[in-house]
Amino acid sequence: MAAKIATPRQQKHLAVLIDADNASAAIVESLFEEIAKYGIASVKRIYGDWTGPQLGGWKKVLLEHSIQPMQQFAYTTGKNATDSSLIIDAMDLLYTRRFDGFCLVSSDSDFTRLAARLREEGLEVIGFGEQKTPKPFVSACDKFIYTELLRNDAEPAELESTGNGASATAPAPASTAESKPSTPQTTTKVKPQKVPVDFIVKVIDDNSDEDGWCLLAVLGSNISKLRSDFDSRMYGFRKLSDLIKAQNGRFELQVLGTTPTGGQALAVRNRKPSK
Repeated sequence: MAAKIATPRQQKHLAVLIDADNASAAIVESLFEEIAKYGIASVKRIYGDWTGPQLGGWKKVLLEHSIQPMQQFAYTTGKNATDSSLIIDAMDLLYTRRFDGFCLVSSDSDFTRLAARLREEGLEVIGFGEQKTPKPFVSACDKFIYTELLRNDAEPAELESTGNGASATAPAPASTAESKPSTPQTTTKVKPQKVPVDFIVKVIDDNSDEDGWCLLAVLGSNISKLRSDFDSRMYGFRKLSDLIKAQNGRFELQVLGTTPTGGQALAVRNRKPSK
């Protein structure tokens, strides 16, 4: 299969906006490591009421990671002024035209319309939240990453069989508490995920050449377009190629060459059933 190997592109500038009431400080280090895969975190802001003790976990890491705390007093009980402050700042940053994308860190569905609005302007939106995040917010993002994978206090968790002869392990999630950061003593396991083999088969079919081959990078890109929260780590695999290899011969992999970063450029196709 003949294919062009992509050359490195200029890094994207990203605005990172964190809802402190709905995100745990336990994810902070891995969060910015993850964001670095997509671009440069040019702006890092976190929103909450810093006058109270409930955000103590975040206060300890703000300086270390150069995150700017944005004070928002809780004017009345039951009303989330933090959300409004974050949304207003996001729109202000949008109209500066200085950013290529936004990272929204929250499990709150209130940011669904914000994510959709940013995408309407042609910007990439990467969401970060717990597995309990409502589906509309997940779907409104170009990419959604579950923070259970990012916690620095996570424990390995056995996943159920994938149904294709492969089982895997994955880290544990954050506490389900919304208003208080979780402590390292509180851990639960990631909900077991079954590898969607039939879905992957269809995406390969839709994007393959006349010989049935599809670039692995193209496969990953199109999977993300269809399911923003697809992440091979949720099935216990570090990379998509590892997930593909583990599916008991359902797929074939071909090495095309070396990428500019030194990795292998791969193509994949569905293995034809034996007669």
